[in-house]
Amino acid sequence: MFDAVLIANRGEIAVRVIRACKELGIRSVAVYSEADRAAPHVRLADEAHLLGPAPAAESYLRTDRIIDIALAAGVDAIHPGYGFLSENAEFARAVADAGLVFVGPSPEAIESMGDKLTARQAAIAADVPVVPGTPEAVTDVGTALAFGEEHGYPVAVKAMFGGGGRGLKVVRSAEQMREALEAAQREAAAAFGNGACYLERYLERPRHIEVQILGDLDGTVIHLGERDCSLQRRHQKLVEEAPAPGLAPHVREQMAQAAVRLARKMGYHNAGTCEFLLDADGETFYFLEMNTRLQVEHPVTEMVTGVDLVHQQLRIAAGDGMGLTQDDVRPRGHAIEVRINAEDPSAGFLPTPGRIDVLRAPQGPWVRLDTGAESGYEVPREYDSMVGKLIVWGEDRDTARRRMRRALDETVLTGIESTLPFHALAMEHEQFAAGTHATTSVEAEWDLSELPERPEAAEPAAAAPAAPALRSREVELLLNGVPTLITVYGAPVENGTATASRSGRRRSGRAGGGAGGGADSPELRAPMQGTVIKYAVEVGDTVSPGDLVAVVEAMKMETPVVARRAGTITHIGFSAGDAVESGAVLARIEDAAR
Repeated sequence: MFDAVLIANRGEIAVRVIRACKELGIRSVAVYSEADRAAPHVRLADEAHLLGPAPAAESYLRTDRIIDIALAAGVDAIHPGYGFLSENAEFARAVADAGLVFVGPSPEAIESMGDKLTARQAAIAADVPVVPGTPEAVTDVGTALAFGEEHGYPVAVKAMFGGGGRGLKVVRSAEQMREALEAAQREAAAAFGNGACYLERYLERPRHIEVQILGDLDGTVIHLGERDCSLQRRHQKLVEEAPAPGLAPHVREQMAQAAVRLARKMGYHNAGTCEFLLDADGETFYFLEMNTRLQVEHPVTEMVTGVDLVHQQLRIAAGDGMGLTQDDVRPRGHAIEVRINAEDPSAGFLPTPGRIDVLRAPQGPWVRLDTGAESGYEVPREYDSMVGKLIVWGEDRDTARRRMRRALDETVLTGIESTLPFHALAMEHEQFAAGTHATTSVEAEWDLSELPERPEAAEPAAAAPAAPALRSREVELLLNGVPTLITVYGAPVENGTATASRSGRRRSGRAGGGAGGGADSPELRAPMQGTVIKYAVEVGDTVSPGDLVAVVEAMKMETPVVARRAGTITHIGFSAGDAVESGAVLARIEDAAR
């Protein structure tokens, strides 16, 4: 086994690998950016070294700096975690060239799966079905429009490198193609350093099923069962579980064998995940991609199999083999994981970076919280929005679901908005309870207007007179970039002071950040703290409600900001690349008559 390992990552996954190293008697070396000086992973490691400024391009993506630190610290290997450089073949090659071990697959395997088009060809060669798509990267809108005309809409524009929903746009008409292609290319370039995109036919209402595989240096490949990751927003996972509910046994076996077949044909070693889309018929499945790294959702597989995947990664990379055969893998019970993100589900899952006042983990049997945050921690806007992952196990799915609901009630997270209220709703939603949800359910089928209040937000009960008759008014909120009118009911104002529950302030406060005083206000405001990616208009342009005005990015997510009124752009508040605070005036739209 290694004497020392450098973890080339941050946050929750860095903490996860550091803990595994401690359990195996390995000295752990952490790296960090200026934004992460006070992060828990820096304190937990045996030693830690500064990489550079907060932007990932100047810190966590600095191959040269990471390897220099590794050599100076005297480590044997580098664990990349997930994200950042974890699926960068050149990084893996540079690690090997420096005489160190890359805790992951070979650079060749990363290259073959990192390029989605090459991955499709590898899947076809291994007799694994794929979704119809373009044979090469699409660089011009004309080619994209031709594909849409041939295969019909909707069409998925997808980044060739990377994953996690970054650089993925769904196009439902030819008129949307140009903007979607440009946005996907921007997101892909920002997240993965390469803006190349290709097109696939978009499946309506599929399930997202993935198979965990392990391969050792002797050529042994096994699978550890499948996970269902269908509950998503913006094509990014929110809830994962193992095993997949309601999956026909023969489909489960076919998927598992397809994943093993592909990995064997590649000569794959270390941990990897083959992802599939299961069509609405419950029988037809297509290869989506292979993640040549540890997945965010790996804990649910660990909970049902009892196999520590990070231990396995380190054992395999050190040449010790897995110590497992396929017959040793016997999944038991059911596990569910929810991603606790710094996002406000009541405002279209807008990112909410900021300071955590209190973070308190739930207790009880078969409950696990993986996080790289703590009370007083500042969630940076420069990185992914995930604060942590809450995982539970039960002897069956209903027990796991009820245990998760109880654990969510015990979890305390104050200071920032998070996805905790969404998860409380999800655990009791009839679709999720029945296991009939799909990747499109949250955004297309679920009503999020009744998100439950956080337990810690409840105010003390007190004797009160009978409530007066409720009044109603319409309020406009910007939900996922779309202006939406909702009806709000409440008690009338008395003596100039209105009383409101904390949850009411929370929901209107965040969503109102971009409302700019309503549809009649000339001011168009930033819906959250972030960076202006681009303006789609100039001073003097005329716009109509729904027209794109600007794009703001935070935590690797782009949010379009659209006009809420017709008029003329009389003021542009910022330039592309500028940082903005929530509520900052992006533009003014005056009546055309003015």
